[in-house]
Amino acid sequence: MSSGGSANVHEAPLTLIGYRYSVYNWIVRGVLHHTGTPYRFEDFDPFSQDLDAHPHPFGRVPVLRHGEVTLYETAAICSYVDAIQNASPLMPTGALARARVLQVTSIIDTYGYWPMIRQVFAQRVVRPFEDQEPDENEIAEGLQSSARVLAALEEIAKERVVLSGDELTLANCHLGPMMSYFCRAPEGASALQDYPALSRWWSQILNRQFLRDTDPLSNGPA
Repeated sequence: MSSGGSANVHEAPLTLIGYRYSVYNWIVRGVLHHTGTPYRFEDFDPFSQDLDAHPHPFGRVPVLRHGEVTLYETAAICSYVDAIQNASPLMPTGALARARVLQVTSIIDTYGYWPMIRQVFAQRVVRPFEDQEPDENEIAEGLQSSARVLAALEEIAKERVVLSGDELTLANCHLGPMMSYFCRAPEGASALQDYPALSRWWSQILNRQFLRDTDPLSNGPA
């Protein structure tokens, strides 16, 4: 055990438990991939499997197991992986940059996930893939709510502190999969064009290996 109370990544295997198509699972896999952290993946579908046997007390994914450590909540998992790996840290050291990383993560989790993923992406991309009709009202509502999220992120991207595309941070790793799913809906890609700084960031980040090599839809409803 290290002085911080957690097993070294080389001393105990990591197991990621998650639903392979979950955007939050993708976020964690991107961080694991970028840091070169070896892990084993266990697929768990929270929509159809027995939640009583699931280690997350609220029945969500992902969950990370590392020796005797069990972690849930995506931001906590990513921070943990970043802290135990030996590559360049994904959490910047400057006070403003660190605060912006946390701010971006909170914005996307609190205000962005539902409209961008559950309303726009799920309705426009996932439902047709499953031979179901999309709910156009849900999509319209999601786009309206997403506009405030994109506007807030645009102001942060203008600073080029953590959403510059030049240097990877946990903010990039958290927002990247969300933006990728959102932009697979034509309306999402079109909406992003109204935000030049955020669009510039996305054009610089979308082909980075942490996203491309872990894309869960590379053989799915892309």
